[in-house]
Parts: sequence; C-alpha cells; structure tokens
Amino acid sequence: MINKIISVKEAAEKVQDGMTVMVGGFLANGTPEILIDALVEKNVKDLILICNDTGFPDRGVGKMVVSKQFKKIIASHVGTNPETANQMNSGETEVILTPQGTLAEKVRCGGNGLGGFYTPTGIGTEAETNKEKKVIDGKEYILETPLKADVALLRASIADKKGNMVFNKTMKNFNPLMATAADTVIVQADKIVEVGEIDPDHVMCSGIFVDYIVGGDK
Repeated sequence: MINKIISVKEAAEKVQDGMTVMVGGFLANGTPEILIDALVEKNVKDLILICNDTGFPDRGVGKMVVSKQFKKIIASHVGTNPETANQMNSGETEVILTPQGTLAEKVRCGGNGLGGFYTPTGIGTEAETNKEKKVIDGKEYILETPLKADVALLRASIADKKGNMVFNKTMKNFNPLMATAADTVIVQADKIVEVGEIDPDHVMCSGIFVDYIVGGDK
C-alpha cells in the first residue's frame, strides 16, 4: 500500500507560486487550518483561490488574504473578511463573486469531466457579462463553465491510511466535492485510522481521490 501520510512541511511544498488552489470550508468550519498556517509561513504568492468564502482575518483562508497571497479569489461570500473587500476595491486582488449553488456546481462539473451547465441564476445581472446564453423552453439560461485546481486542501474528521474520509456535520460542505476536482488532493485529518476501521457505509468520500494525508496533530 502506498504511504500517503506526509508532514505539514512536505504538504506545503506541494503548493507553489501561481497555482490554483481549492480550499474546503464554510466560514472556516472544515478548513484545514494547519495547512493554511504552513502556507502563510511559507509565504507562497500569486495563487488563485477557489473557496466558498474568505473566512475571517484570523481564521481560515482569511489569514492568507491578510498576507496578500492571492492574485484572484473565486468565492460566494467575502463579507466576513474586511481585508478581502479592501484588496478588491483597491484592485490589488481580483475577486469573482459567484452564487454559492453555482460555485458548487462548477466544482462538481470540474470533478466529473463535464463541460459546464446552464442556470437561470444571474440573468439580468453583471453575472451574465461575457457569458454564453441560451433559451430553453422559453427561459433564458447562462452557461457556467467548470472549475478545477492544481491542488485541493481539505479537512476530514477521520481518514484511514488510504484516504477514505468521514466528515462531521458542516465539515461535509465543499470538502468531498473539491476532492474530485484537483490534480493533487491533500487532506488534513483530525484522526487517522487503519484501513478497515471505517465502516464502508460511513465513508463519505473515497480515498481514490486523495494523494496525501496530514495528521491533525502534526
């Protein structure tokens, strides 16, 4: 069996300047804080972030926003981190606000090899600018294209040594979805167990998607 367990430092080395990075979490719940702290320390730059939100200045990916490590942010909500708004308004960081359901479906399309999807969300707003539109059964829709990343940074409540994962409560938000849509997937697991210790019926995301695992105590 391939050993997927690596140190935090080794995980941070997988993220290089200019990469596109997906980060799980919802207002920092379910965000791999240990990995985020390691990237702040490494000071990797010019990243493109795909995340539900930008957390808070002192929690989640918000710490990387404060350190000015992103050149572009694709998210559904940035209101809890004033620094994101400051960088957006100054033009220092490009921020693409995307409705939450649309964001999730764009990631799902990226993970499933689909070319995109049509949605009525955004019709008549700036969200339709420069996007293909189509009328279906008399209703207008916007074509939304897939999102993929070089690296996905996720957090699981429990992972076995093959990377099969269990997510507790709201930790199952974007984490299992993003596991499918990146070239390299790194999971911070609060608890690592032996293969077979997780009931197969309880596995929420297969280890086939996971490349590396970092223990929550490392």
